[in-house]
Amino acid sequence: MPAVGGIATTTGPNSLIFAEDEAIRQIFADALNARNHKVQICASSRKALRVLSGSRVDLLIIQWPSLSGVGTEVCRHVGAAGTGRSPLILAVVDPADSNQAAEAIAAGAHDVATWPAARHLLDARLRIMETRLQAHSEAEQAESSRRAAEDRFSLTAAGAADGLWNWDLTANLVEFSERWKEILGYGEIEIGHDPAEWLSRIHPEDSRLVRERLDGHLRGRTPIFEAEHRLRRKDDSYRWVVARGVAARSAGAKAHRIAGSLTDVSARKAAEEQLLHDVSHDPLTGLPNRARFMDRLQRVFERAKRHSGSSFAVVFLDVDRFKLVNDGLGHIAGDHLLVAIAHRLEESLRPVDTVARLGGDEFAILLDDVQEPREATLVAERIQKALHLPFEVGGQEVYATVSTGIAQHGPTYQKAEDLLRDADTAMYRAKAMGRDRYAVFDRGMHEKAVAALQLENDLRRALDTKAFIVHYQPIIALVDGRIVGFEALVRWQHPRRGLVLPGDFVHVAEETGLIIPIDRWVAGEACRQLRAWQVQFRHNPPLTMSINVSGAQFMQPDLPMQIDRILRENGLWGSTLKLEITESVIMEKARYTGPMLEHLRDLSIKLSIDDFGTGYSSLSYLRRFEIDTLKIDSSFVSKITHDDESSEIVRTIITLAHNLGKDMIAEGVETASQLAKLYEMDCSFAQGYYFSRPLGADAATKLLATDPRWPPAPAARRG
Repeated sequence: MPAVGGIATTTGPNSLIFAEDEAIRQIFADALNARNHKVQICASSRKALRVLSGSRVDLLIIQWPSLSGVGTEVCRHVGAAGTGRSPLILAVVDPADSNQAAEAIAAGAHDVATWPAARHLLDARLRIMETRLQAHSEAEQAESSRRAAEDRFSLTAAGAADGLWNWDLTANLVEFSERWKEILGYGEIEIGHDPAEWLSRIHPEDSRLVRERLDGHLRGRTPIFEAEHRLRRKDDSYRWVVARGVAARSAGAKAHRIAGSLTDVSARKAAEEQLLHDVSHDPLTGLPNRARFMDRLQRVFERAKRHSGSSFAVVFLDVDRFKLVNDGLGHIAGDHLLVAIAHRLEESLRPVDTVARLGGDEFAILLDDVQEPREATLVAERIQKALHLPFEVGGQEVYATVSTGIAQHGPTYQKAEDLLRDADTAMYRAKAMGRDRYAVFDRGMHEKAVAALQLENDLRRALDTKAFIVHYQPIIALVDGRIVGFEALVRWQHPRRGLVLPGDFVHVAEETGLIIPIDRWVAGEACRQLRAWQVQFRHNPPLTMSINVSGAQFMQPDLPMQIDRILRENGLWGSTLKLEITESVIMEKARYTGPMLEHLRDLSIKLSIDDFGTGYSSLSYLRRFEIDTLKIDSSFVSKITHDDESSEIVRTIITLAHNLGKDMIAEGVETASQLAKLYEMDCSFAQGYYFSRPLGADAATKLLATDPRWPPAPAARRG
């Protein structure tokens, strides 16, 4: 439906028909409506000028000459003012008057159409005008974007204390502001107008980037030029800057000028570099941290994959007995020791090598370009030698050693992190060998590590399925040969391996922390069994139970509460329970030992030192802590009949115990001659295979029922 004298309800271009002839108005209105134009029709010049002044018109169709020749006036108005962008003008001329077309074009019309003409010819002419209208719109949008970019840039430059520059590309001259020159340390007259004043001072590593981005903007590929780079100052130092600019272009889109700013970002770059350093370095020692080390290791690993002749090694170091320094001298002293060790490690290496602190008292070293394991072991020996010299920590001398593991790169490695894993595995082998040693990784170590992992998984399942059992070994009073108590010993009923003894799994349980729930279960089970025996067998004094306490369990703050709860649940007196603790646990946890033992003594629980004589030589803790019993280690007992030194050690321990008013138990008694020797030395109690192997609960119950006696050999009787 044509829109005569009004606006059609379409959403296409805005078109205005200004014609005196109604037939022209009608046929062009029909054609434009069919093409989805939004059409207005005017028959007077006054109305046409009002529409042109007050609303956007994309296409003006004007009859030439119109209303006594006012078409020229309308064209002049469109070219001189208008609102928004100027419309395209299609003049409708009489084909009989050859001058009309020339007049219309001269007055500002963009094209002409003849009238009268067939409808399909008018449609063709309108398609041409629409194509030009589309191109006109795209050019306008590009110009608008360019002006917006210039406006944004102008606001940025005006609001910052930046150096300004203005480059005349035609004359190839640049105006640099006073601030621009100050950033580089130059005075007003020391910088000329040559672009080289800027471009020649760009750091060689940044020059290509700046030129590529500048060229990209000048060619119109980017709306704004921006490049962060380094510029050489007058004193030959470099300063980080950001250059920004926007080009001015001619009608052909060729840039003829570019102006912009220079911002000094050196402070920000310094802060970023410091942040990057902090993120990738250990704050205590200043060494690279684990993340930085792994990044470096990965790059060296990739290089070795590309070049078959390239090889390297990874060294893993752990400070021996570092916890003693922390516990004895305090954490600040421990930190000072770590810093001093880090310095000595750095001094022992080549510049191409990398040493990092992985955390705690663990360090790692990447030895670049080493072809043979012997080269790596020489480094380990050099490090050990450097660390053997004492350290000055907290005003006193401290000695430190490290256990070291080495993994040499080879073709079998598929991942960089596997080398660190294997070096760690080798380090544990070195620590097990006695500390202050190094070990080179071999495949056997990996197999053992995998086996240990499998053992850990099996232990976790064993806890869930309650696959542990307790065996009991009797403790004999040598004065009358009767059973006075038992030691509870855990066993693991493995589904494939059968009965597994503690020596084959306790070390893994301790390393993983699983020893705590195992110890707790053993304590509960042993106390339940003890109560059953006390009810069934009325000994005087009552039977006792000895339970081993691991270092991890001893460190549990709620250990006294756990034990008290177990005693209450089973109706036991605390005096019938003995907790066995090794010398090393007591001394290594010295700061916790006193308060913990006091809490346990409050429950009347007896305390034994297990494996006495094998640990610390200092005996002061026997007076410092209230210990009830010393257990003489089986390694001494087994030799008392043929080794004078062992015999004398056992005699000394027994004498010491008597003098201090403490009981003593000899472990590992296997022969009658050993028992006779212990009688001779006046030992109070003993246990071992000579009397009985550890027994299950039922077998131990049957043994008690027989009320056995083990009299001493006749030669050992005292008369």
